[in-house]
Amino acid sequence: MKRILIAAVAAAALFSGGILQSLNAQNMEEAKKVSPFPVGEKLPERFSKYFTGQTWLAPLTTDRALNVPVSNVTFSPGCRNNWHSHTGGQLLIAVGGRGYYQERGEPARVLLPGDVVEIAPDAVHWHGAAPDSWFSHLAVECNPQTNENTWLEPVDDAQYAAATASAPAPVSRLGEDARRRLAELFPGGIPELGDADPELFEIFGNFALGEVPDYGNLDTRTRLLCILASNIASQGRAAYRTMLEGALQAGVTPVEVKEVLYQAVPYVGMARVADFIGLTNEVLAAHGVTLPLEGQSTTTPADRFEKGLAMQKSIFGPERIEGMHRTAPENQKHIQRYLSDNCFGDFLTRRGLDVKMRELLTFSMLVSLGGCEPQVRGHIAGNVNVGNDKATLLAVVTQLLPYIGYPRTLNGIACLNEVIPE
Repeated sequence: MKRILIAAVAAAALFSGGILQSLNAQNMEEAKKVSPFPVGEKLPERFSKYFTGQTWLAPLTTDRALNVPVSNVTFSPGCRNNWHSHTGGQLLIAVGGRGYYQERGEPARVLLPGDVVEIAPDAVHWHGAAPDSWFSHLAVECNPQTNENTWLEPVDDAQYAAATASAPAPVSRLGEDARRRLAELFPGGIPELGDADPELFEIFGNFALGEVPDYGNLDTRTRLLCILASNIASQGRAAYRTMLEGALQAGVTPVEVKEVLYQAVPYVGMARVADFIGLTNEVLAAHGVTLPLEGQSTTTPADRFEKGLAMQKSIFGPERIEGMHRTAPENQKHIQRYLSDNCFGDFLTRRGLDVKMRELLTFSMLVSLGGCEPQVRGHIAGNVNVGNDKATLLAVVTQLLPYIGYPRTLNGIACLNEVIPE
């Protein structure tokens, strides 16, 4: 399975321990969605009596003629089912968080997303969540016409502790701040371990989740929106998908996420943005969001130029914008009009994000693109005009550093020092 760097960092941190108390303190009456599949409803009492802890069940198939019942089962941290067997066998496919599977007389096996367990007919076994992580797996009933369950005794605390201790989590050296932020953004865990490059994952995790967020006074929402905008400009699909999950967990709304994408079109180009629109729609749909969202446009074909020009002037000053229109060569005046009616009229006038946030997003995208230093300088001035000071801009580019590297970060800071000298 392909290992995603940022996901691996987060997973390694979550599974390293140190946040068990926080997870156990969560309200287990509400399930955590840790996979793309629906969570469903709590198990009814006739089934839940065979589980230690809380479990949710979501049937995924409805066509009985296919004879392949599939359900998504979600376990709260520490939850497991009793010892049991199936006369027709069973398949388990791990899809979220971290869990365990054990057959009678065998050592326990750690389950991570992508792992498949083939359970033979009549094999006595149990499965469930790790002590410090939510867990979700697909349960595929084999031979459904004749398959019957036999429920046995519970897996007591001593058995569970011994099983989970015999299959320990990877050791992580991530610091306390990195683990805390990870638990806040990804309470169910991120489903890929960096087993091939654990040192790199720990270095990156401590830096991106521990050190960098401590700089400046950005709130979590602003930081995540700017990182999402940067990931789009950098074409970082894996990082974007992971950070999108964290952003939704942190309270960033679907409308705000969509507005980041829409604003990226005039600055990054549709060719770069199109894949991220599809990716975002998949994630939002998995979170139960009905698409399309309510429209946020405030202009019409008749007034888009007028409103866009007014927006330009409010950000950069009327003299500069009027001068750009006036002095443009005759064969290039159409570009100035496009800037007013398309870039600013169609996109910057939209609802969903205020102009201060939109200018921070534009700054984030331009710095991340590289080679856009004249535009970076122009939008630094625009940011200052709408109320984003140098400290805020320096905090933003610092948050982008782990994702865009030092050369583009230093180029952005050089532009910042040129426009707003120390």
